[in-house]
This record gives sequence, structure tokens and C-alpha cells, in this order.
Amino acid sequence: MRVLVFQHTAGEHPACFTSLIAEAGDSAHTVRLWEGDDIPDLAAFDAMLVMGGPMDVWEENAHPWLRPEKAAIAEWVGAGRAYLGVCLGHQLLVEAMGGRCAKMVIPEIGVSPVGLTKEGRADGLLAGLPDPLRVMQWHGVEAETLPEGTTLLASNPACHAQAIRVGNRAWGVQFHPEIDEGLVGYWMGDPGNRAAAIEWLGSAKAADQFASDSAAHVPLAAQQSAALYARLRGAV
Repeated sequence: MRVLVFQHTAGEHPACFTSLIAEAGDSAHTVRLWEGDDIPDLAAFDAMLVMGGPMDVWEENAHPWLRPEKAAIAEWVGAGRAYLGVCLGHQLLVEAMGGRCAKMVIPEIGVSPVGLTKEGRADGLLAGLPDPLRVMQWHGVEAETLPEGTTLLASNPACHAQAIRVGNRAWGVQFHPEIDEGLVGYWMGDPGNRAAAIEWLGSAKAADQFASDSAAHVPLAAQQSAALYARLRGAV
């Protein structure tokens, strides 16, 4: 299988998915959008994996590559092809397919549970996963209006659309299943990220606790990534 990866910043790379792609005998082509990489011919690929990023989904003036990225996602998903979006990639799916995202009143950051809906418990991506599912969150934007043809798969009180399916083979998850050893520590090593974590959580102590909790969550996240990637492959 050939996977097309859209990456938006150096720090938010496929992480766990990188080894899963290799172990499956698949190949990945990463488009580093923030570096000006061109989007290749979509016909050459079997699945699309879209990662997170610190920018907001509507910041097209600051990040002009968001426009062609959304167009590529709309073309891909409109053709019924297998898609998985993580965090920003989830929000891009929403906006590319006609929905709308907005700033959250209270950002969501930390390891917390999300509950599967009835549809989520029967869905090809999430069926059989624990319910509630403990996941790592770091986002200040949420899907406010879902695209036509969307199925809500998971939710929690902080953010209604935690996981969705658009059509039959395009999924978005607002959380981060991809984290591996050291990734959250790397994110927190960036002064801007750390300042945001302190602001959102209210103190440096709480931010450090978040980093510790996230590091402890890595083995469970690895299981989640493995399940999601296997099911994405099965949708191709």
C-alpha cells in the first residue's frame, strides 16, 4: 500500500504510524507542506494520512498551502478513498467537505476518556476498541458544524466530535493516537507550546503533569495507532 502523508510542521510527524507503515511492508510519501513541497498526483496513492499542527484550519493567509491541501482532501474523500486525519487532519476533513470548525471556549489538553457512540461501536475503524477510550488531547479548535453525510463515532463533554466518518472510508480523530516515546516532551520543549500548555492548564505544575501523563500514555497510544492503521489498510 502506498500512503500519502500531509505533514504541517516538523514536530507533528507520523510518529507511531511510521513504524506501522514499514512493518506492514507499505511505503509512505510525506508532503512537508510548511516547507513548500508540492502535492503529488493523488492517483499514485492508496491511502491518505493527514497529521496535526499548531496552526488553525482557517489560517490560509498565514499558511497559503492550506488551500491546495483542502482541495486535495476534498478530491480524495469525494472519490471515496481511504483517509485518516489526526487533530488538525480531522479539522481539515471537516472543512474540506463543507463543515465548519471554530475556537473552543475551553481548550482540551490532557489524557482523558472519550465515549463511543452506537455507530462508533459498530464502525470499521473503532469497533472493538475500549469504550470509553482513553486518548491524548491537545487542541483549542473543534468541529462546530459537521459535513453532510458525517457519522459521529465518539464524543465527550469537552468536544462533541471526537471521531467522525465522512461517507464510508474517510475518518477523522480529534485526539492524538500517534504519540511515541519522547514526542510530547519534544513538543513541550518548544517555548510556544509550553506557554500554551501553561495558559490552558493554569500553571507550570499542571503543564508538567500533563507531559508526565502523556508519556505514561504512550504504550496505550501505540495500541490505538496499530488498530487504526490496520483498519485503514482494510478500507483500501
